[in-house]
Amino acid sequence: MTIDALVALRASGISLLVDVDSGRLPEILHWGADLGEVTETDWRSLRRAKARPALDQVDDPLRVAIVPEAHTGWAGRPGLSGSRQGLDWSPRFEVTSLELDGRPVAEGVRNSGAGLIRTLAVDEAAALELEIVAVLTPQGLVRVRAGVRNLAEAPYQVDELLVALPVPGQARELLDFAGRWGKERQPQRVPLIVGEHRRENRRGRTGPDSAYQLIAGTPGFGYARGAIWAVHTAWSGNHVHYAERTNNGYQLLGGGELLLPGEMVLAGGEQYLGPWVYASHGEGLDEVAGRFHNWLRARPRHPSTPRPVTLNVWEAVYYDHDLATLLELVELGARVGVERFVLDDGWFGGRRDDRAGLGDWVVSPDVWPDGLQPLVDAVKQAGMQFGLWVEPEMVNMDSELARAHPEWVLQPAGRLPVEARHQQVLNLTIPEAYAHVRDQLAEILQTYDIDYLKWDHNRDLVEAGSTATGRAAVHDQTMAAYRLMEELKALRPGLEIESCSSGGARIDLEVLQRTDRVWASDCMDPLERQQIDWWTKQLVSPELVGSHIASSPSQTSGREVGLPMRAATAVFGHLGVEWDLTEADEEELDILAGWIDWYKQHRGLLHTGRMVRLDWPDLELRVHGVVNGQGGIFAIAQLAMAGPSNHGLIPLPGLDPETRYRVSVVFGDQVVQLPESWQGEPIELTGAQLAAGVLRAPVMFTDQALVVEVTRAVVASKEPEVKKVGELARPNGTPKTVEPVRTGEVRTKAQPSGKP
Repeated sequence: MTIDALVALRASGISLLVDVDSGRLPEILHWGADLGEVTETDWRSLRRAKARPALDQVDDPLRVAIVPEAHTGWAGRPGLSGSRQGLDWSPRFEVTSLELDGRPVAEGVRNSGAGLIRTLAVDEAAALELEIVAVLTPQGLVRVRAGVRNLAEAPYQVDELLVALPVPGQARELLDFAGRWGKERQPQRVPLIVGEHRRENRRGRTGPDSAYQLIAGTPGFGYARGAIWAVHTAWSGNHVHYAERTNNGYQLLGGGELLLPGEMVLAGGEQYLGPWVYASHGEGLDEVAGRFHNWLRARPRHPSTPRPVTLNVWEAVYYDHDLATLLELVELGARVGVERFVLDDGWFGGRRDDRAGLGDWVVSPDVWPDGLQPLVDAVKQAGMQFGLWVEPEMVNMDSELARAHPEWVLQPAGRLPVEARHQQVLNLTIPEAYAHVRDQLAEILQTYDIDYLKWDHNRDLVEAGSTATGRAAVHDQTMAAYRLMEELKALRPGLEIESCSSGGARIDLEVLQRTDRVWASDCMDPLERQQIDWWTKQLVSPELVGSHIASSPSQTSGREVGLPMRAATAVFGHLGVEWDLTEADEEELDILAGWIDWYKQHRGLLHTGRMVRLDWPDLELRVHGVVNGQGGIFAIAQLAMAGPSNHGLIPLPGLDPETRYRVSVVFGDQVVQLPESWQGEPIELTGAQLAAGVLRAPVMFTDQALVVEVTRAVVASKEPEVKKVGELARPNGTPKTVEPVRTGEVRTKAQPSGKP
């Protein structure tokens, strides 16, 4: 029986219509705003309406499937590219099975809520089977992937397998990202013109310069305006994002894995399954981001406990692991409210610098003659979790492992790749190499009470071939890394893993299926982090984004920034500290403790609320927040000197328009000049009034930020106590009261960093 059917899924204001027309591969008739329930008449009309004959097209109406096919007359990029030594290079598939949530669909229209559509199709002549899976989640997020199976005995080489989703003609501007170490996720916009906008990543990891998300929208789209369609390729190896516009008006967004020459050759019966490509639609960037955040938070594996304040000692001690110093850091960390202590690089093998030791995952007896137990005991007695830095996928040639097994290094035949950070990549596709790393790390996890691994990955995969097969091995290496994470987490239930990779070079939704947070960047300069974190959260929800209060001057930028700005930036993620607290004075420790205490009180909102960002014409001002049904928390940050002396009236978006709210300032003494409206008793306004822009912006120096709490107003005889402007909580809960800055005054007292 020839399958001729439409599956119409609806969830959270989104419709996904997948059409199988007379046995041909599934085509997306619509992905976007909710169309309501679809009737048989609607289905036929939608097919007719979508057919676009043109002077230069083939005679039959052109259909562009989720895996586009050349045989239809499609002159754009095909979804499947491959052959058997030049044969079977242009398959023509016929659908043999269509299922919705495991139930067969053969004809007519099937309406449903969120669901999973699975299609199988076969080309008997080419002896290939194609599987396409499309999911609409309850959050309105679309997930699509494809797989190809070789049904013949002769090998079939897969060169590329991409999936694509259509976008309408008004989406004519693209936004994606670039970056480098210390400055990840830099936005860049270009018009969507005829041709292909293709972003390839060949680093063997997600990369600091990955497209991250490829976004198409109406020109000039912003955070709350403009229709937007976005895709994300969820894969931690080589990958592709692409947008295509043809000369007859078709527009697609898509992605998949980038396969190296000869990397994926299927023997008889074998299947290659491509990565998930996620797709989000909404009005404005915040709605698009919100669908990703809501989906992440709904996962069974999503962290369910409050995100602990983390102290990482890398910038405090680097490789100088002195127990007395570390114990002092434990004591100071406990004093300011730290909940997780992380020992970074340098605890194992011959690792006294970055030239040796990787691959030898045993505690160094030279540095730790009594093992790690004295430090672990001190951390646990202080009521903190203990974390450890690892880099399991890497090896130094100056290591016991490399001297014993140089063939375990990823390499082309006969030579080693160029070194990066004095290290090579360990070939985890070799079972013995994999077992070596797994067993050594398992021993560490079984010996010590470890709650958390900071999992690093500090170089690209260059010439990543396997000595076992002679072929490129990036795909298999990526799968092996995933499997290693899964095995170690299964070995120690409750273990959390952070994905770190030269900072923020391995952030994608597939590694996040095995990790519990990401490290956005090695740069903790708050002015840089204002942008890095801002755009990292376009995909990843705030509670999964590690964001630390570091020392000043910044050890990556050299810029000096006061503690209030450093803290006001970091509290909007998963808060941590990366600072030699032995060098902090008493005032700095008290201020830090106050911010940590405030974060603990408010992380429930910060980590579950809806992210909002203000569309504002002056790039030197950043306004963003997190809101829920009870109120919100906003930050107003000054990133550079403003042209006018004041930015004027600023909105606080995202609140319920009819609810009345109280607006109060957190740590208001740390800005230069507060307008009268921000001083004294909290003012009360409706959400509509706040969104309309009735609050005068504060006057701030560069490198300063104001944090604002907005709470639902309660009419009662005695109102709950609200922290007033100028109150700074101490660790013991007693407020340190400082005189608020009055209108017309400029405070000249130096901040701890020495800046005014």
